[in-house]
Amino acid sequence: MQKIPTNSTAGQRTSDLPLDLSEAHVTPGASAQDRLYQALRETIAKGLAKPGEALPPSRTLARQTGFRRNAVINAYERLIADGFVIARVGSGTFVAPRIPQPAAAARKTKFAVERLQTGALALGCTHIDSRALRRFRSFVGRRMRAFGAEHLHYGDPRGSGELRAAIADHLLTARGLRCDPEQIMLTTGTQHGLRIVLSAILRAGDRVWCEDPGYPAAHNAITHCGARPVSVPVDKSGIVVTRGRATAPDARAAYVMPSHQFPLGMQMSMPRRLELLDWAKDANAWIVEDDYDSEFRYDGAPLLSLAGIDHLRRVIYMGTFAKTLFPGLRIGYCALPEALIAPVTKARTAIDRFPSTLMEGAIADMLNSGAFSANVRKVRGIYREARDALARTLSEASEGRLQVPVPSQGLHLVARFGPAVDAAVAARAKARAGVDGWLLADTCFRIRPMAGYVLGFAGHPLDQMVDAADKLAKASLAALRKR
Repeated sequence: MQKIPTNSTAGQRTSDLPLDLSEAHVTPGASAQDRLYQALRETIAKGLAKPGEALPPSRTLARQTGFRRNAVINAYERLIADGFVIARVGSGTFVAPRIPQPAAAARKTKFAVERLQTGALALGCTHIDSRALRRFRSFVGRRMRAFGAEHLHYGDPRGSGELRAAIADHLLTARGLRCDPEQIMLTTGTQHGLRIVLSAILRAGDRVWCEDPGYPAAHNAITHCGARPVSVPVDKSGIVVTRGRATAPDARAAYVMPSHQFPLGMQMSMPRRLELLDWAKDANAWIVEDDYDSEFRYDGAPLLSLAGIDHLRRVIYMGTFAKTLFPGLRIGYCALPEALIAPVTKARTAIDRFPSTLMEGAIADMLNSGAFSANVRKVRGIYREARDALARTLSEASEGRLQVPVPSQGLHLVARFGPAVDAAVAARAKARAGVDGWLLADTCFRIRPMAGYVLGFAGHPLDQMVDAADKLAKASLAALRKR
């Protein structure tokens, strides 16, 4: 084994220990004490220095290697702290009788992480108006310049009172939901909020109604909470409450998207909303309302939120800034019935103590200044144009074989084949086109998989989106003809 060369230019001396600074266990460019510590540790771990064997005195090792004596002393002290050597007063430093075992070579775990979709037609992408972005940067800068003590200690598990008050005002104006800031809790998003809430209101094995087809991420979150999702079909009026009552009358909760059902896009009718609220009251159950994409309504006024009708008695309302500003914020919120404030806050504290404080003030400024509403109005027009271009391209390029109803709300649309077409046709066509977006069949749980696509039209350059839609439509037409 190559010995450590001395740092002296007068001549190269080596220590009696077989130390090597050229192997992978030594960090290039590290300090002298770090490199010496790593080399000594490796020598001991490999058994080249035996248990009980004396190490050279620090002065001797420093002279022989060219390292400063302080570097040798520090390296020895670290070896003592880690249990590789022991020091005996008046005798010297010795390799410990029993040393920590070296780690076995790590085996690479093969795990396929789902590819993040960001290309044209992908869901979950957004656009932010340049003026709104400038204002947001200004608000962030101002808040950072006024950096205060609130960032230097743990905060309220529900988040800052300022942002919660701004959200409460926004919900009253935009969604007809009157609530106290004390009922608002900040989260990192809908799935995070769902996890916190369900851990507070459910026990392991409790059943939860879920729309079918529906949102797979919520389905997974419910499963990981130890609850059992129960698929309940939807029709043009929303979740079919009578089917839910028949399938799982003892369900403890229902997860629904009444304002804009994912993926099919319908609004839950008022009679169906009242029917769902009646069930929750009868069953002493809770309703989790995911107000998905409610801000992006293109035609007419949106219906009152379910929580607004219920006055936050049995309904837990969830929203997020991921679509109205941008996903990278990782800030969402939920509005809680008064009876759930204490248990949900306790659950939040057990999971992750409290949310990040750095962006809360800037978002409150966006809401209070009107910049948030101005951004929503601006990007709504951009999304409307993109929606129309996507629907038109899909319909024309598929020669009408894809049914593309133009949604009145949201940031995605559904393109479907006729009911006689197998879902595998859509899968083959999408793979051939090589585009992003979802297969409609992937949102179906117990019902027969539907043949079609769930395609996002937000946050993509218009020309790229139209080109991708043209490829997908033509691939769909070819797959139908081949069938």
